[in-house]
Amino acid sequence: MQDSQPTSAFHSDNITASATDTLVGVLDMQAASAGVRRLRDWAQLGVAARPGERAVDIGSGTGAVTRVLAAAVAPDGEAIGVEPNPGLRTVAEQRAADAGSPARFVDGDALALPIADLDADVVWCERVFQHLAEPDKAAAEIARILRPGGRVALLDTDWATTILHPGDPEVVAALTQGALAAAANPYAGRKLAGQLAAVGLEIDDLGSQALVQDPRKVTWPLVKLLAETALRGELITEEQRDTLYADLGAAAEHGALHMSVTMFGVIARRPA
Repeated sequence: MQDSQPTSAFHSDNITASATDTLVGVLDMQAASAGVRRLRDWAQLGVAARPGERAVDIGSGTGAVTRVLAAAVAPDGEAIGVEPNPGLRTVAEQRAADAGSPARFVDGDALALPIADLDADVVWCERVFQHLAEPDKAAAEIARILRPGGRVALLDTDWATTILHPGDPEVVAALTQGALAAAANPYAGRKLAGQLAAVGLEIDDLGSQALVQDPRKVTWPLVKLLAETALRGELITEEQRDTLYADLGAAAEHGALHMSVTMFGVIARRPA
């Protein structure tokens, strides 16, 4: 599972430098994932940003996608990353400067975008909705800023698709239950198309990608986060936790580990 539970590009401003470094590391790991790269490539073809257009990246994080959009709309277009975390904005601005990219970044929230009505040709929003208690409002904001004919790529994880093997099925189910309880909108992936259709956007394409971990390595920070959450919630015992850790470690030694979660994507447009 390359996605982070429950971190995202959309967090509170109250975050330490150390926490920002950790978050940047997680986002860089996600960006390097083959599954994420494939879904992003599909989505970028779907929105087909063109020179002279205005693109908005909601929850832009380190600015990786914003820079890609900036290159696509160059030389006369503009790409804006909207990110409420000042630490991430600083990283994004520095990386854009180092890359010679004209991408720019502004403070803003998915529920109240700092973009005028009908002012964007392309909108990108990746792994943000899962962290929103009111994702329908964010969908309405996307519809508000899109110009007629404008396109949106909306990508997000559905945490109910989590697979962890080996392990006692009851213990694994308890870990999944804890993960679902920890996220504001854990079933985000399956809801995306309906939420965009509800605000008047036309669905052009649907996609998905399983984010599969290396079968030789246990992502211990994530596994332990899920297991300790389940333990605190009295969903599993210490003995069950320890047995799970041993089973996963042994499987990884033989390349037999499976950890995955599925991310879904929707390409939609505002009718011309």
